[in-house]
Amino acid sequence: MFVKKRTSEVEIPSASLADIAFLLLIFFLVCTTIDVDKGLDLVLPPVGSEIEIARKNITNLLINDTGQILLDNEVVSVEEVDDIIRDKLLANDKLIVSVKTARKTKYNIYIKVLDQIKKAGATRISIAEPEEA
Repeated sequence: MFVKKRTSEVEIPSASLADIAFLLLIFFLVCTTIDVDKGLDLVLPPVGSEIEIARKNITNLLINDTGQILLDNEVVSVEEVDDIIRDKLLANDKLIVSVKTARKTKYNIYIKVLDQIKKAGATRISIAEPEEA
């Protein structure tokens, strides 16, 4: 008669599984870089410093709720901001661009306008508090 041999089942050893998982975790933590948002690169004045500025050295830029851009009370497009500010800076090198928004201004328009101002070469940018509705 034929007798079947009993074969033992093969088991995967799980004793070192926790060690391997821990080493993989450490490996990925060490090798991974975390992308940090840098935000806007602005230099703020010291606290409590108030300086009188001549009216001719300030140009006002307002962004309203609907996304319209008013530069010295004239409606302009985002693309025009660069050229207008550049011309004003050539006429007055001490020019300060005062940017003011409404509470419901869309953030992407605000950033586009700031980019255009920086592209024009303005280094003196004043960011005013949004108006209360």
